Amino acid sequence: MSNQTSLSDRKRRVRPDGPEKVTGRMIYLTDLSFPNMLYGKVLRSLEPHAEIVSISVEEAKKLPGVRAVVTYRDVPGLNGFGLIFPDQPVLCKDRVRYVGDALAAVAADTEEIAEQALHLIKVEYKKLPVVDSPEKALQPDAPLLHPGGNILHHPHFKKGDAETAFQTCAIVVEETYELPRQMHAYMETEGGVIVPEPDGKLTVYVGTQHGFKDRFQLARILDMSEADIRIVSSPMGGSFGGKDELNIQPYGALLALAADCPVKLHNSRKESVKAGIKRHPMKITMKTGVDTEGNILAHKVKIIADTGAYATLGPAVLDFAVEHAPGPYIIPHIDIEGLSVFTNNGVAGEFRGFGGNQITFALEGQMDRLADKLNMDPLLFRRKNLRKPDDPGPLGQKIAPTSGALDVLQAIERLHAEKAKGWKQEKTDQWKVRGTGMALTMHGGGLGIDRLDPSGGRLSFTKSGKIEAAFGFEECGQGLLAVIETLLIEEFECTEKDIQIVIGDTALVPISGSSTASRSTSMVWQALQRMKGSFRKQILELSQLLTGIPADQLRMGRGGIWLIENMDASEPFITFSELAKQMPSGGSINVHTSFNFPTSPDASVGGSHYLYAFAAVMAQVEVDVLTGQVKVYAIDQAVAAGPIVSPLGYLGQIEGGGVMALGYTLMEEAIMEKGIYVTDNFDTYFIPTICDVPYKTKVEAIDQLAEGDLFGPRGVGEIGTVAVAPAIARAIYDAAGCWVNKLPVSPEIILKSASFGERKPWI
Repeated sequence: MSNQTSLSDRKRRVRPDGPEKVTGRMIYLTDLSFPNMLYGKVLRSLEPHAEIVSISVEEAKKLPGVRAVVTYRDVPGLNGFGLIFPDQPVLCKDRVRYVGDALAAVAADTEEIAEQALHLIKVEYKKLPVVDSPEKALQPDAPLLHPGGNILHHPHFKKGDAETAFQTCAIVVEETYELPRQMHAYMETEGGVIVPEPDGKLTVYVGTQHGFKDRFQLARILDMSEADIRIVSSPMGGSFGGKDELNIQPYGALLALAADCPVKLHNSRKESVKAGIKRHPMKITMKTGVDTEGNILAHKVKIIADTGAYATLGPAVLDFAVEHAPGPYIIPHIDIEGLSVFTNNGVAGEFRGFGGNQITFALEGQMDRLADKLNMDPLLFRRKNLRKPDDPGPLGQKIAPTSGALDVLQAIERLHAEKAKGWKQEKTDQWKVRGTGMALTMHGGGLGIDRLDPSGGRLSFTKSGKIEAAFGFEECGQGLLAVIETLLIEEFECTEKDIQIVIGDTALVPISGSSTASRSTSMVWQALQRMKGSFRKQILELSQLLTGIPADQLRMGRGGIWLIENMDASEPFITFSELAKQMPSGGSINVHTSFNFPTSPDASVGGSHYLYAFAAVMAQVEVDVLTGQVKVYAIDQAVAAGPIVSPLGYLGQIEGGGVMALGYTLMEEAIMEKGIYVTDNFDTYFIPTICDVPYKTKVEAIDQLAEGDLFGPRGVGEIGTVAVAPAIARAIYDAAGCWVNKLPVSPEIILKSASFGERKPWI
């Protein structure tokens, strides 16, 4: 018998939460019910920008079945929230700044009564000019949306002298790229149940990616001690960053406390569209110059991001875009400026890729245009300017040595050699043309330097004989439970029946930081490396105490403790259950760790990263010359993100991310006109279906790390989304001779600017 777990075993392992999810038995937080539970609804502004003259809730309070109505007057603590600074009112007092602004909330016996009560609340507005674009917000005479002005954040980074370097360039490409507002489109919209406890405490069952941060924010709003608020945050039906900020939690909490009853709030899709955060729309202007040999000499970038009405994580998203503006290329002269601008549009915040998707689309577009003008193979051009393993990071900071950029480029070169020629030669409709494109990216993990980024974990041996692992992370569909289970099984050579996982409950878990920024897998792995030795030692010492067998002759394994000399036995020497029963009274085994996400030792720009993942994408498309429609037939990805923990989870993240990015590239845009959503539901906002998913897709995982790299696996929740759009855009050019600089790709633009038969093919 062998207690070792092979890679093939990991590939076959079923996700712990898989069967319940695919059979529909999973109980999500919005499925919960409690005795005497009420239903909550939030009244949101009809105007994108207006003064509030008056709010009258008297008629709503009189409606039979209404148990509580709250306005700004009922907020006992801070009437504001926000992950970076609390500039968004919980309930507006004198002004609304977008159509999602909350004015009042109602709790009633039924959802229908609560909805009826909202219609009885009378709000009188005095309309103000609507600032519906960053360009308008930046005008000298623009209305001020916040006391500090309309610019939320204005980072700038310079290296060398870009303007002088441009004068020596043989070729200069300058282009403006426009990126859309995108919805997260999670299956479970924002919602949950908030329960007031008999002892005056509060339990919040709501999907979030950062339970402890929610607890902190709610404590300020409710004027309560954090210790009196419990956040239960798993499982939830998807997030992709959209539930990192508070959503319905403040309203449910205020209503639950006012009515002294549990209150359920669950946004409809339309409510989610109006109030939920979106991916930042950005306009990016890039000017990039090369010499005659194809060496990039100068790179100038200006990013204008529409952050909407409030800040949330807008500054951090812009910092990430600024940091990744040079990408994996070594450029001697750089000038990068970013502007995050307040408008009366919907709030933009965290979204899978975190600004990397927008900036990579622009950067890789520049690489392709320059290679085209140089008449150089785009892969060869990238290789010529690619960073080397010991080169600094994008902003000159020291990063963990890595050959990831070259590794993924070489892998995609092999895929191109295998597939591209045959793809072009396959017989197709006479009205359709085919093309292939590639793109490259790097993506920083963690929150970066000068940002609070704590982590930790706990291993315990329970009274029932289970190896319990507790982490302050959330399962939001990304497969974290499978990651934890796999790591525990491999570290302690046990089975899934021997372990118990506790996550997503602030009353039961240590602080581990947010389930964001590609950090959860990495932090779980690092925490276990810190705890496993002590935990194993204590388990074996307990076994020695109870059996008299020296600890060095014992080994943890399937179901319990094994004699090393008798590992082929059919049963363990002593089971975990027996070990727990014989544990001395008052004895316990608990191992804790706390640490911070690794950061660069010399970074001078806030938010700069130390650990990176890399990806290269090859896309194959077919363009209909009659309609301009684009069909994606393959999205192949090579990913360098360190050791693979859960192969199926890894594959699912990369493939799923690719499909999400396909939607971003070809069909998704949350359109707003004069501060109002035009696409306010899924009948007008299109996302990919199974019919759009490429059937010729390959993922090549590069799992080795540089010698001496002890930081383990990098997360892959985001990297699979980042470089897909520019790869598809280059494939469209390869097929139709049409450069794409605006997403989603417009069939009209393709038909207007395509040069079928006159294009320069990928060499």
